[in-house]
Amino acid sequence: MEKQRYTVQVGEVLRQYEAGTTYEKISEDFQAEYENDIVLVFVDNRLQELGKKLKKDCVLKFVTTGEAIGNQTYRRSMSLLLVKAVYNVAGHENIDKVRILYSVSKGYYCKVEGNVVVNQDFLNRVTIRMRDIVEADIPIKKRSVSTPDATALFHQYGMVDKEKLFEYRRGSKVNLYSLNEFEDYYYGYMLPSTRYLKYFELHLYDEGFVIQMPVASAPKEVPPFVPQNKLFQVLKESTRWGDMQGIETVGELNDIITKGDILEEMLVQEALQESKIASIAAQIAARPEVRFILIAGPSSSGKTTFSHRLSVQLRVNGLVPHPIAVDNYFVDRELTPKDENGNYNFECLEAIDLEKFNQDMTDLLEGKEVQLPTFNFKTGKREYISKPKKLGANDVLVIEGIHCLNDAMTYKLAAENKFKIYISALTQLNIDEHNRIPTTDGRLIRRLVRDARTRGTSAQQTIRMWPSVRRGEEENIFPYQEDADVMFNSALIYELAVLKQYAEPILFGIDKECEEYTEAKRLLKFLEYFVGVGSENIPKNSLLREFVGGGCFQV
Repeated sequence: MEKQRYTVQVGEVLRQYEAGTTYEKISEDFQAEYENDIVLVFVDNRLQELGKKLKKDCVLKFVTTGEAIGNQTYRRSMSLLLVKAVYNVAGHENIDKVRILYSVSKGYYCKVEGNVVVNQDFLNRVTIRMRDIVEADIPIKKRSVSTPDATALFHQYGMVDKEKLFEYRRGSKVNLYSLNEFEDYYYGYMLPSTRYLKYFELHLYDEGFVIQMPVASAPKEVPPFVPQNKLFQVLKESTRWGDMQGIETVGELNDIITKGDILEEMLVQEALQESKIASIAAQIAARPEVRFILIAGPSSSGKTTFSHRLSVQLRVNGLVPHPIAVDNYFVDRELTPKDENGNYNFECLEAIDLEKFNQDMTDLLEGKEVQLPTFNFKTGKREYISKPKKLGANDVLVIEGIHCLNDAMTYKLAAENKFKIYISALTQLNIDEHNRIPTTDGRLIRRLVRDARTRGTSAQQTIRMWPSVRRGEEENIFPYQEDADVMFNSALIYELAVLKQYAEPILFGIDKECEEYTEAKRLLKFLEYFVGVGSENIPKNSLLREFVGGGCFQV
């Protein structure tokens, strides 16, 4: 009996395939039309893995490694390959845990805990094993098991972080992925086979190593390893603190929440941040030549609340802080540069009147009285409505803006008069030992909640704008972060358990037919891992109040 055949549409092309044909097999007929490897597919606007099989007439849209979700899938699958190779080389009996911790350079920083010496010889052997597995074109198989069975399985494997994670899983099923005998759990879609995982390098770094991988803009190139040592030390310190508190993973956080200890953990975390802010203020006070405190960081880092809290601590140290928003030095609207789409580009350096800003700051430093501008966003013009300002002996200016770490913005100001602070929400929590939480996810969830509350912006709009926001950060903030005098991590280890209550309703509001639904679905699945926590016990001066509301600062 002849098999059922279905019609597949790819762009303007119509073809027929037998029922049960995998989307990977179909993609092979179209791969020549794409510059980069096809790794996922939208089937009637629903994202699917290539291993899925054709069941009906449908419209297909392929996803490559040159797109963000394709690159994320590549990295996730590479993590499975890496962990298997490490176990193969070191032996299961010698490993307590392989931890994929956080992003360093363009890769992931990893540690191997147990009776293993991580040196160049070890990395060379892991690299050879990984390349052998890639060459062997081993299928990455997926199977669905009951949650209790998955919990028992990972107990057997000694992967206690996953075992604890599944204790709080509401769903009845868990998807597991395997390479031959090695089985693991990963949050998100995977590639169909190891043959796609051709591009990577391993580099010794600190107490572990970094697996360096391509980015979406250059999916066939492994970028050079450029460690960001200041940022790394902040991440390392945050992780060490989480380990000391016994909160390495979401499962451990859930344990604390369900056992009623979360209030104490909140207070400890808030006290830690306050001590860090007090330390920064003390460093500034110890340098009497500093008159300009420059604060920069990516979207939703909590810059505004941080500036207020730093100002309080500066007053404790005998200084008198005055806030300055760089946005007030925007050029008139008609002079604002435009991007490639013809839209005003408010994030480029040329959108700021640098000459006027530097002249005003220089005049203030020289003791002159200066009337500072206020930018009217409705008229697109600067106005002069505030009282003139003159710096006293103990006065300092707290300046916040995306370009504050770039010396081109403060080109007339001497280095000794500047103190630069980089702030970001560097999530120290992981889902489990092999599934990290990207810091960008934490910031996106913060922004979703804040913008819905304060600006009436829908979750769909925020998700749509996010790639543009990220591009601006990559161009204007991240290249200068290592130039900061200090870095401040604004992430709170408990915050996603609180943000969950605010984010889920607005994410559920995104229509399934919208382009942004795929990202909303991913975030909703991610938030399922957390046991929720109310916001009533969050201190009024907490950075988290900037996003959920109810804070004591005007933000």
